[in-house]
Amino acid sequence: MVRAIRKFVTILPGGRVDLVSSELPAGSQAEVIVLLASAPIPPPGSYLASFGSAKGAFTTPQQADTFVRTERDTWKL
Repeated sequence: MVRAIRKFVTILPGGRVDLVSSELPAGSQAEVIVLLASAPIPPPGSYLASFGSAKGAFTTPQQADTFVRTERDTWKL
């Protein structure tokens, strides 16, 4: 079974890459593949910072409530 550990690193002087992870047992064999990004990779943000930022998402409970009430008003009873 192959496990993947994905880490974003910065290339050090001399083209060196330093990767440290507690998931890497000493003495084990590993294959390393380097994919250079064409643009800077933004640092990961927090979950809360992205909440409500997707298309069609509500940023406030009031927006969600207004949407649901509007939809209910269109129902034919």
